[in-house]
Amino acid sequence: MHTSFNVVSQRVLAIGLLVASGFFPEARALNILTCEPEWKALAQQIAPHSKVYSATSALQDPHHIEARPGLIAKMRKADLVICSGADLEVGWLPLLQMKSANTKVQKGKDGMFYAAEQIDTIGKVKNVNPTMGDVHPEGNPHFHLDPYRLLTVANALAKRMVKIDPDNAQLYKKNISQFDEQWQKNIRKWEQEAQPLKGIQVVAYHTSFEYLFQWLGISMVGDLEPKPGLPPSGKHLSRLLKLAKDKKIDAVVYASYQDKSGAEWLSKKIGVPAIKLPMSINGSDNSQSLAKLYDDLINKLLKAVKRNG
Repeated sequence: MHTSFNVVSQRVLAIGLLVASGFFPEARALNILTCEPEWKALAQQIAPHSKVYSATSALQDPHHIEARPGLIAKMRKADLVICSGADLEVGWLPLLQMKSANTKVQKGKDGMFYAAEQIDTIGKVKNVNPTMGDVHPEGNPHFHLDPYRLLTVANALAKRMVKIDPDNAQLYKKNISQFDEQWQKNIRKWEQEAQPLKGIQVVAYHTSFEYLFQWLGISMVGDLEPKPGLPPSGKHLSRLLKLAKDKKIDAVVYASYQDKSGAEWLSKKIGVPAIKLPMSINGSDNSQSLAKLYDDLINKLLKAVKRNG
């Protein structure tokens, strides 16, 4: 009896010490599937104890992904799925949802988080027809390259995590508060560093970096795509070459997963740098986190402008 009392006393003392130190045993880790690596990085910032897997990498075009068995298995186990939305994944996400038969991550459920639903997108199109190419009626889905919109998404995601996993609510609230504070400091730093980029003119692929350009005051004066989703043809590149005679072009920009041949041909003809920018995390050697992604984007643009100055 005396031994049993001592064991109970020790347990009560141990629990008291844990509470006093502010440590609470965590509930089971969430299984999180993200459609793009930027959302994996964000989820890991808010829920570092969770198991997070990205369906795509920065070297893949997120429009065109195969709904392979491995992804279906990940979807089946997921407590939370995080995707850009705005029809970016329309070619493969619905198939994953259907084949996984996971009721928690179907459209309209708390376990299905669309980042585009948390912010205002640019470039919405009301009347779409097949002749327009690969357009997004719900707006440009690459808004993770606008730090203000990304911060809005981050706060909404933290609230969603609290809702589906209330046992870890304090952890999510603490982490999003720290992320928010640091991210706002980063924005001020980036805007200061990027001052020389204001007013430069570039040719780039359709909507890939539209949010980044708007934020930094960069003008996109030419589109490498004749229509959204179509690669640059010889005829189209000739038109861009003619455009370069009328407008000062500072650089030709393309994403880490896009064909570089047209961009490099045009850059050589015009005599300006061709810049390969990381579209997401690990799209380059220096973009291993969300903050480093922004650092690298700005640094690469600044180097190109300086080289061309």
